[in-house]
Amino acid sequence: MYFVRATILSIFIGLFGVDSARAERAFGPIYNESPLILAPGKRVEALGPFLSWEEKDSQRQFALPPLFSRTLDPDVESEEIDVLYPILTYDRYGSEYRVQLLQVFSFAGGATQEEEQKGRFTLFPFYFQQRSENPAFNYTAVFPLGGTLRNRLFRDEIRFVMFPLYAKSWRKDVVTENYLFPIVHFRKGDGLSGWQVWPLAGSERKDVTSRTNSLDEEEVVGGHDKRFALWPIFFKTRTGIGTENPEEQISMLPLFTSMHSPQRDSSTAPWPLGLTVTEDRARQYREIGAPWPLIVYAYGEGKNTKRVWPLFSRSSSTNQESNFYLWPVYKYNRFYSPPLDRTRTRILFFLYSDILEKNLDAGDALHRVDFWPFFTFRRDHSGNQRLQILAPLEPLLPNNKSIERDYSPLWSLWRAEKNPATQASSQSLLWNLYRRDTTATTKKCSLLFGLFQYESDGEATRFRLFHGPSKSEKRQADSMTKGEIRMYDLIAEPGFPR
Repeated sequence: MYFVRATILSIFIGLFGVDSARAERAFGPIYNESPLILAPGKRVEALGPFLSWEEKDSQRQFALPPLFSRTLDPDVESEEIDVLYPILTYDRYGSEYRVQLLQVFSFAGGATQEEEQKGRFTLFPFYFQQRSENPAFNYTAVFPLGGTLRNRLFRDEIRFVMFPLYAKSWRKDVVTENYLFPIVHFRKGDGLSGWQVWPLAGSERKDVTSRTNSLDEEEVVGGHDKRFALWPIFFKTRTGIGTENPEEQISMLPLFTSMHSPQRDSSTAPWPLGLTVTEDRARQYREIGAPWPLIVYAYGEGKNTKRVWPLFSRSSSTNQESNFYLWPVYKYNRFYSPPLDRTRTRILFFLYSDILEKNLDAGDALHRVDFWPFFTFRRDHSGNQRLQILAPLEPLLPNNKSIERDYSPLWSLWRAEKNPATQASSQSLLWNLYRRDTTATTKKCSLLFGLFQYESDGEATRFRLFHGPSKSEKRQADSMTKGEIRMYDLIAEPGFPR
């Protein structure tokens, strides 16, 4: 009991007494101020993982994990707010903003390229609305009754009445009318016409056309002829008509499927797990699968593969490599395209992941290692390093800023950071119950709510106990009031009341 009361009193004196003028304070999980390691700035943490304030360059961040966080950067006019992420989020960049509630209720707005303001409101999937200074951008849709959508759902415009009874959509020059979607549709566009009565039959044909590319050169746009009957039994497709590599494919499922073109031939019988023979003249390899894709053998200049799924597979091409053993126990992938050389090793999907990205021209590398749920480690191209123990979500949702600021502090039992450019590093255990900070010239260590502190700057070494004065701070102690000196005396007295 004596130790507990002495601890509380010493922390109180440290916070509000003689040390209140210090630029950095160390009281463990209760309160801690420290400079950032991986970027210029400062971070304040209090009440363990439940309160933090951070300044980094022009960015300011306040967080109450997991309830709330706000990140503001006036220099780039950006703002992010999370409330019980992902339940409620607000994002703003310049004049553009978006608020969403459970990805169901959302509203957004901002200025168009013509500097016209517009606002969008969505109650997915029942109500869609947009209002703008330009009436041409306005729309309203009430699903399934009817309405209009613009630049939504991967279409330039959609109009519907009593969906799925009728819908009409535009995508570039292609117009599609649907009746009893997706059963009946009619389609037309630049040299294109088509129809379908699904699953009975359908046909679509596009003539050879041309367009002007970004270099103001005329280029050919290949045509196609697609037909099906009794979907998915019969398909006949011709694509690339009018180009140097027209392709024809015929499928009578499950009997066979075959594809032929000047660059590649491939046939499978029966489909999909029968014998597959592929000859790729463009990439210069031949492949046999029996049944594909379980047992595959490929050889040639462009590809070499030996696979018996799920026992093993070794596959390589001109710039890629992919191997596995006892899938999904071990998986290895490599992509090589100078200056990028990227490798990834995985064990049991996300249980263990090791990613290495090398920049061969610059001679640096990005390295990330995750061992779920025990730790996550990353080193960026500048050599900055960060290690976190534990990590139950970070390996599953890598590089998610909201997870890192709203949830990572809750379970980060150990954190370690290192900046080789500034020679600064830090280690923190149990939300700064133990903390160590070092630079090229200084070392600082704090333990047990700051009751034990050590500091060295190369010229002098100082120890502090129970937030009392160190030898270098003796002059400051001489100026204390008698009441403050008495508090330190009481802490040190063996007869402190129990």
